[in-house]
Amino acid sequence: MGFTCGIVGLPNVGKSTLFNALTSTMQAEAANYPFCTIEPNVGRVAVPDERLDRIAQLAQSAKVVPTQLDFADIAGLVRGASKGEGLGNQFLSHIREVDAIIHVVRCFEDTNVTHVENRIDPIADAETVETELLLADLDSLEKRLDGVVKKARGNDAEAKARLVLIERIVALLKEGEPARAATIGPNEHKLFRELQLLTAKPVLFVCNVDEASAATGNAHTQRFLPWAATRGARTVIICAAIEAEVAQITDPAERQEFLAAIGLVETGLSQIIREGYGLLDLVTFFTAGPKESRAWTVHKGALAPEAAGAVHTDFERGFIRAETISYRDFIECAGENGARNAGKMRSEGKTYVVTDGDVLLFRFNV
Repeated sequence: MGFTCGIVGLPNVGKSTLFNALTSTMQAEAANYPFCTIEPNVGRVAVPDERLDRIAQLAQSAKVVPTQLDFADIAGLVRGASKGEGLGNQFLSHIREVDAIIHVVRCFEDTNVTHVENRIDPIADAETVETELLLADLDSLEKRLDGVVKKARGNDAEAKARLVLIERIVALLKEGEPARAATIGPNEHKLFRELQLLTAKPVLFVCNVDEASAATGNAHTQRFLPWAATRGARTVIICAAIEAEVAQITDPAERQEFLAAIGLVETGLSQIIREGYGLLDLVTFFTAGPKESRAWTVHKGALAPEAAGAVHTDFERGFIRAETISYRDFIECAGENGARNAGKMRSEGKTYVVTDGDVLLFRFNV
């Protein structure tokens, strides 16, 4: 099961530099001109989780495999993208393919790095991108309306439900609100997903600051954070240039020493990965044994058979039960045997909802 976060923003805000740091590669060309990234580069990164290391240590695993997220570096949007400006149609189609949006805004001054609109205003930048996504969604829905109305008039029950939903979202978009602000009823989630709206995707704002502001932020972030909060969005402050430098330090102790010297406890990248994971409403479960300990990803609310299917399709098809130990019990009982002997291993069936941190052993028969 793969999940992709698309890195978006105006040109020259630091998207490609951030992507390079995230993936510790130079796949994306970080150049000082718009549209230097034509195709979305995709990199896969491990999600930091100290729980996995502790589980592997107790299980004496020969191999440790973290769960992963994909990050796509998408070329910069500009004003008019929804009408095709600046390769807009191509860029918008790339955004449509991702599960969540990492929206980078420029919060640094640098006369050597041009701004596409010749000013530094992260709120205006964010509003420009959001407006283009909103206009693209509005255009998409209005093009579908005639066909849906015809089917609804023909007493097609699904078309009637879709029409009610589309009309409600169109009204919301016209008020300048994203589709994710809509209240979706229990029976509308499938129809809502099928609309594939850009503004329905969850968003994490990343404020890219200068090196001196990496630990504390600056005047730009002080203005931007309250604005993002009013939109119900989370924000991470990073210096992409520092992150790119840190990514090249392979020794963990040297890396930590470098971070401490500039007043940081952890890299901004770790925050972005963690927030991106949370943005997608995911939970982690673990499998552990002498061969390997591995972290797996499922959506919150997933039942045990679905989790089994994340490991192998045969596990879901022939699912019998899941031997389950909470992370806390696994650690406190010093592993699987200790948890079993202490009566902390539970046998859960097909209706069990997987909890973040569960250590699972699947029983199946194919």
